Amino acid sequence: MLFLQQLINGLSVGSIYAVIALGYTMVYGIIKLINFAHGEVMMMGAYFAFITVIATGMPFIAVLVVSMVLAALLGITIETLAYKPLRKAPRISALITAIGMSLFLQNLALVIFKADPKVMPSDVIVKKPIMIGPLQIGTVTIITIVLSIFFMVLLDFFIKRTKPGKAMRAVSEDKEASILMGINVNRTISITFAIGSALGALGGVLYAIAYTQVYPTMGIMPGLKAFVAAVLGGIGLIPGAMLGGFVIGMVETITKAYISSQWSDAIVFGILIVVLIFKPTGILGKNEREKV
Repeated sequence: MLFLQQLINGLSVGSIYAVIALGYTMVYGIIKLINFAHGEVMMMGAYFAFITVIATGMPFIAVLVVSMVLAALLGITIETLAYKPLRKAPRISALITAIGMSLFLQNLALVIFKADPKVMPSDVIVKKPIMIGPLQIGTVTIITIVLSIFFMVLLDFFIKRTKPGKAMRAVSEDKEASILMGINVNRTISITFAIGSALGALGGVLYAIAYTQVYPTMGIMPGLKAFVAAVLGGIGLIPGAMLGGFVIGMVETITKAYISSQWSDAIVFGILIVVLIFKPTGILGKNEREKV
């Protein structure tokens, strides 16, 4: 029963990593950019939720919607100001810019909100545990898993069934051909950043509620682990990001429960190294041949 309890906890943590990883993999799939500022967008999403709760006392769903909308606007702003001018520059320029944007958002949050952690109000979600035999499942865990799966399914539907989603797939395959077919590439990229940032905010809100604190550097480690999850599953693949997030969450939770919390991060990154040695494209990734 203890092992089953840890699996449930791992599924909850993995759900958060998975939705954050979706932001990484969407942006990389479209413009081949690793957006290292994504963890800080997650952090800003948590702060948006905290401010909304304190200022208005809105219910959880309304707080979540406000946070995701503001984060989407932040993502579009970042893409327009920082990444769009470098669209034709070498990839290393965009990568350095992403790191710079990450540090900028961290320090901006530090100046605005100060270094001391803010405590997310406990009444955002009624944290009443549900007992299933000897198993104890918190409402936060249930809501986290349900919301994560819901938005993953919704995103998959959006990508496969809607016109903007099909445009994203076209731009991902061939940007120049998409332009010739009349697709507005700039708008498509902006929509991608908006959706990815909104999902980052979702992860940030769920993370802040689960761990009760919001602070300027809270996005560093979850953002890094979400990036690891995206690479582990296959960067650029939505199912890969989901699978990688669940695997990382499970491994981290079981390691903390049965080995040591001090070894959890080392084992997570060690698994990534092993997987990439034997399958460099990730678990679900496929090798692509380049035409000469």
